[in-house]
Amino acid sequence: MTDTQDTTTHFGFQTVSESEKAGMVHGVFTRVASRYDLMNDLMSAGIHRIWKDAMMDWLAPRPHQRLLDVAGGTGDIAFRFLRRAPGATAVVCDMTESMLIEGQKRADAEELGASLDWVVGDAMDLPFEDNSFDVVTNAFGTRNVTRIQDSLTEGYRVLKPGGRMMTLEFSQMPNPMMQWAYDRYSFNVIPVMGQVVANDRDSYQYLVESIRKFPEQETYADMFRAAGFEQVKYRNLSMGIAALHSGWKI
Repeated sequence: MTDTQDTTTHFGFQTVSESEKAGMVHGVFTRVASRYDLMNDLMSAGIHRIWKDAMMDWLAPRPHQRLLDVAGGTGDIAFRFLRRAPGATAVVCDMTESMLIEGQKRADAEELGASLDWVVGDAMDLPFEDNSFDVVTNAFGTRNVTRIQDSLTEGYRVLKPGGRMMTLEFSQMPNPMMQWAYDRYSFNVIPVMGQVVANDRDSYQYLVESIRKFPEQETYADMFRAAGFEQVKYRNLSMGIAALHSGWKI
């Protein structure tokens, strides 16, 4: 086991020990779970739904595949996958049980329940056997992981040979002026919105800051390659506000 006692990482713009971060992230998502889906719609004006549909378009789910959605929270990705892939099954894995509970309350979960499992687990130490899944996804959860490289390595481990991993995450816009304008919106509007809607400004301040600490597109693609993935590619969404990254276990 890696000794992380004296190793630091970031929690938003704060520097914290690696041993502290998971608990701090868990606290954030426990607090926001009941308002998570509503806030996603408000913060992005619903555009997150278009991004997730674009993820499915590129992923092209096939019948009878087995999906693992890491940091799957309330099930958005799993629901979309199952609707496009007759006979498929999905496991939603998240470290925050309250997020999974909120997902299980959704009408989609009731309709697709026979094809779904909900598992509490850590992206850096997935509780699954090697070569277990055809597809692994992570949408907007990677930046909350303490060691991103470990989460990619774990995704590679649980994929079957020939399997594919795809992540959707906030990224960096190539146009500095547009990035500046987006930053102004993020830092000045989203925490206030979190206070009004979820009564939790601090959690949404962290979420905004965590976006700025996430690796830019090429660096993150290199991390995919370092985990063993081949045919690594990425696509920008909404001019780089978010990006899809894809890699294959060959």
